[in-house]
Amino acid sequence: MAVLVLTVDQRGSRRGPDLVPVALERLAVVPALRAFERTAGDELQGVLDDPASLPLALEPLLRAQAWSIGVGIGAVDLPLAGHARAGSGTAYLRARTAVTGAKTGPWHVRVDGDTPAARQLESALWLWASVLARRTARGWEVADLVDEGRTYDEAARLLGISQSAVSQRAQAAGIVEGRRARELVTHLAVGALAEDRLP
Repeated sequence: MAVLVLTVDQRGSRRGPDLVPVALERLAVVPALRAFERTAGDELQGVLDDPASLPLALEPLLRAQAWSIGVGIGAVDLPLAGHARAGSGTAYLRARTAVTGAKTGPWHVRVDGDTPAARQLESALWLWASVLARRTARGWEVADLVDEGRTYDEAARLLGISQSAVSQRAQAAGIVEGRRARELVTHLAVGALAEDRLP
């Protein structure tokens, strides 16, 4: 059974507040095989079996720019433990390797898997992270409204600005590129899981 295990470690936790509770609240809405939970200290972990859940979990973590994120692709020992932190298997070991590498790697996110698709997924995540990192608070305002299903005209009325200003913010925030990145991450996660399941 191939899954995605995410091991996530707060950066600079000794110098700032504990961000795990806020992260867990945001990740609670992500469909998961085993829900995200604190493992120890400033670390959290979750298990995903649906590739579409991966960008949903990653975006709030990348947005916060406060986490080292490791994605491990592989099998888990069965029967699967009832809690994410209690599981074991190849995916868990790879997630641990990935989060260790993420602490000093590009954009603080790494993927560890045994197939070419894992490297492709990691490359897509780096590109997506670079798009999200350039968003300002104003850009996120527009992005959040668009994600709610609002049109640019509706966003303009809610924000009290012109539709032209909304379009400018959307372009600067890379909203279209961000949407495409989510689709690409899901697609590559599908491929990575499928390849790992092959004998």
